This record gives sequence, C-alpha cells and structure tokens, in this order.
Amino acid sequence: MDKKWYAIKVFFNKVFKIEDILSDMELETYLPVQRVNLKGQEFLKVSRMLSMMDENHRKDSRYVQEGPVIYERKPLVTSLIFVRADDAGIHAVDARLKEELQMGRMLGFIYKSADFKKWAVIPDSQMDSFRLLTQHGGNGLSFFTNDLVQFMQGDKVRVIEGPLKGAEGYIKRIKKDRRLLVCVEGVIAVASSYIPERMLEKITS
Repeated sequence: MDKKWYAIKVFFNKVFKIEDILSDMELETYLPVQRVNLKGQEFLKVSRMLSMMDENHRKDSRYVQEGPVIYERKPLVTSLIFVRADDAGIHAVDARLKEELQMGRMLGFIYKSADFKKWAVIPDSQMDSFRLLTQHGGNGLSFFTNDLVQFMQGDKVRVIEGPLKGAEGYIKRIKKDRRLLVCVEGVIAVASSYIPERMLEKITS
C-alpha cells in the first residue's frame, strides 16, 4: 500500500518522545532540527552520559555522535513532527497516541483535513520543498502557523541553483527582503533568508 506523509501536532515539547515511539514502530519520520556542535563543559557532560549507555539502554535521540564530535539536535519547531505511513500504519499511530492519552500522557494528535473527516495527507511535492528548506536553508528561517492561506498567493517559483535547487514555493517580501516561502498546507509555512532573483524561475503551469 502507498505510503503518505502526515503531520503530528506535538504537545509540551515531546517531539523526541514521539520520534522514539514512531521509530519503535519502524516508521519513517522527519523532524526539522538544527545540529549544534557541543563544546566545553556541555560536550564533556554529554560525552560521559553517552559513554555510560549500553545495548540495554535507549540512546538519547537528542544527540548524535560522529567520531569525536557530538551534536545536539535542536528542533526548529518544538510542536511538530512528520511521519510517513500507509493506511494501517497511520491508524496504528493514532491508536498509540490515544493509548498514551488514556494513560495520562498527552503527546499529540495527527492533523485532520479541512472537513475534519480524515487525516490530512501532505503532498510529496510540499514535503520535499519543506525538507529542502529546513535542511539546507541555513540561518534566518522564519516559521508561521497562522493565516496560512495568505502564504499561498503571489508568484509561484522554483529554485534553479544553489543548495535549495528544486524547492518550490512563493515569493514574499518580509522586512523588505525577497524570501522563498514554502507552505505545508494547513500545517506550517517556512520562509528562507534572502534569496537572489537570479536563482529563481517562475512556474507558469
């Protein structure tokens, strides 16, 4: 069965808890994060903690160790994670979130469609552009969760060069800068830092 992307609204900054649950369910996830290279006392503290973990303890998913370097994964949006699943998989996710709620742990819920009759499917094209921007957009990203309709108006463009090549979105002027704005419909919008006009082509179809 085809797998589709869905968004989960997360409560109380529990994105890593939900990421661990979805990982245990062997589901693909996407959590937009910034990786911060730890140094000094923070590096020593985390290094000691990681060294004391063995195969009987779950690794702390907030941290990634690559050789001698340790990175902290800091969520760009603390209230959002994405999951890719087929129909059976997304039903299982919903059941697990409801089970956690019954046990007094309010973790989150799956976004519904505009009519609230089914879970909202995120088109692959929107997800691909969102991932490009949040993975390679660098510093200066801005996120918006309200009045998303306004962000899907204006000239639609495609990035034709640079690290964001292939991303599609809308051109908006924010604080006088030309910025590429990518919208995951009904969920969130993200704006890049300044992007030169020469790197864009207008989508006419």
